[in-house]
Amino acid sequence: MFVEGSDPYGKPMSTFTKFKLPPLGYAYDSLEPAYSAELLELHYAGHHRAYVDGLNRSLEGLAEMRGKGDFARINQLQKDLAFNYSGHLLHSLFWRNLEPNEGAPPSGQLEFRIKDAFGSTDAFRRQFGAAGAALQGSGWVALTYDPMQETLLIEQFHDHENGHAVGTVPLLVMDMWEHAYYLQYRNKKEKWIVAFWELVNWGDVARRLDNAVCVDLALETRGNVIETATSRFRFARR
Repeated sequence: MFVEGSDPYGKPMSTFTKFKLPPLGYAYDSLEPAYSAELLELHYAGHHRAYVDGLNRSLEGLAEMRGKGDFARINQLQKDLAFNYSGHLLHSLFWRNLEPNEGAPPSGQLEFRIKDAFGSTDAFRRQFGAAGAALQGSGWVALTYDPMQETLLIEQFHDHENGHAVGTVPLLVMDMWEHAYYLQYRNKKEKWIVAFWELVNWGDVARRLDNAVCVDLALETRGNVIETATSRFRFARR
């Protein structure tokens, strides 16, 4: 929420409600042995907090810039905003995606959608893992929902904000930055990918899919709206 205020020079400017580090929701040792308490604390309390702080600094800088009417730093601040906002959002989603599951597979409508998009759950896992292992530099791998074709995709996110499609909705994300796994798995990121599957909270992913299928990008002409809504209803009943 943005609220109008004034800067020290008396000019109108906007202030904002600061972002906060969200509660983790479980103890640091809850994901052991696949994800150590030491690694989880560093990742959450250190790295995620840094993105929250960077996001607030970006917004403060933009508010100050508007107040002064000096936009000389606009490019850098917009890049900082995208980087830190995306980092904060993806980590917030990541913590909700994790829960010890002993390797249990997805089920229900989520399983049906995965098989429809990738052929089988095993093919999905192989492609998802390969995208993580092959990712160059820092980034994420995500299972996303494509509201245009009403299907699932696997995408690579370079850093936090680059390389992925605009408009898709992330359902499941795997952090492939070294800070996400190096303390425990060193340079063996393939071992981190194997361990990741023991931690996926498929109930959370299914809930996100239920929400994502309601996304409407409003790209159809008016005459196609009813037909598209009917198609979605039929798919959901399969």
